[in-house]
Amino acid sequence: MSDTHVEPPGGRSSTSTSTTPRAAGSGDESAQLVPSQIIDAVQLDSGHGKTVIADSVVAKIAGAAAREIEGVHDLVPIGTGGAIAGFAGRLARSDQRATGVNVEVGQREAAVDLNMRVEYGVSIPQVAEAVRQNIAERVRGMTGLVVKEVNINAADLYFPEEEVVAQSRVE
Repeated sequence: MSDTHVEPPGGRSSTSTSTTPRAAGSGDESAQLVPSQIIDAVQLDSGHGKTVIADSVVAKIAGAAAREIEGVHDLVPIGTGGAIAGFAGRLARSDQRATGVNVEVGQREAAVDLNMRVEYGVSIPQVAEAVRQNIAERVRGMTGLVVKEVNINAADLYFPEEEVVAQSRVE
């Protein structure tokens, strides 16, 4: 059976790529530089080696799983500064798969906060429940973590006819 632990315990996911000194493996007192996103990661020790799963990977899995559900138009950035960051990310063509997703990863469990735009006319409670189930299944299947909660904020509605009107004005 594998042993799972998180370094450091608790805290929100970090997508920063700066480096932070951390003591090396067991008994070695020398410091080495490791990407700080690896510090916020699940480490699985199978006895044959370690597998590290970064929090950002769990966030991307959750985001992809949410987008698989019919009725979810898109995930939108969380927080007031998130809209600006999301717009800048789209302009720079950066990876947007974790946009609108925050995760907290513990030793064997994870919690997910999700900010989504839903299509007009769908049952938001039904879509939200389908999203919860799909995220739990995908995260469990890919990482072995049990998703204890998925908090969903239906932050916006998508109206397909508005997109058609906007396209016709541009052409």
